[in-house]
Amino acid sequence: MKLKLTGLTKSFEGHGVLDNITAGFGPVRSLVFIGPSGGGKSTLLRIIAGLEVPESGSVELDGEPIEFGKGEKALQSYRRRLGVVFQAFNLFPHLSALKNITLPLEKVHGLSPADARECAIQTLTRFQLAEHAHKKPGALSGGQKQRVAIARAITIKPRLLLFDEPTSALDPEMTAEVLDVIEELKDDGRDFILVTHEMGFARRVADDVAFLANGHILEHGPAAELFAAPRTAACRDFLARVMH
Repeated sequence: MKLKLTGLTKSFEGHGVLDNITAGFGPVRSLVFIGPSGGGKSTLLRIIAGLEVPESGSVELDGEPIEFGKGEKALQSYRRRLGVVFQAFNLFPHLSALKNITLPLEKVHGLSPADARECAIQTLTRFQLAEHAHKKPGALSGGQKQRVAIARAITIKPRLLLFDEPTSALDPEMTAEVLDVIEELKDDGRDFILVTHEMGFARRVADDVAFLANGHILEHGPAAELFAAPRTAACRDFLARVMH
């Protein structure tokens, strides 16, 4: 994965969230955004996912620009090739775990019901969820719901996975369960971008790390280097607070 951000600016109701962000990453397998709450991490991830449109600036993924100016149809085509996992799971509450996975395979990616079911069962089995396939989200634990969301994201065979604080709603045991799945995906060679407050995990799983605060990327680089010797006072202070 190669990612190039140029002059990205975004605000909500007059409040600046991203301020002229310019940075380049890659080639890397895993990129992790860290930083204090409200620093712009999730907004930046949503722009990369094609879910938010910047007021100015551009994004290139593997040399291809995201066509923000060409309307919703162009963005939908781009989004079909991505797998996105949100902190709130975003599962359909009235559908079973199985149907949550087969529905986009059939309606968005054009698989037959039989092929969609086969793909979904294979993925649910891999994540130890086969026995829960016919349960609705309300009957699942938080960790199980997030694993279903990850299964849904990878079953479409995306070019890139995007995780927006996937463990923030989970207790420690369920957090470990979900982080294990993400680490397994990295071992499989999957490319992903992750927003997280789990610093130990970020240090372990990231190839590159970007530190965001107040709408800026204040520094970025290889994970081992950034965690061992952050260059900016803001990053040093942040890591000193959250690593203890």
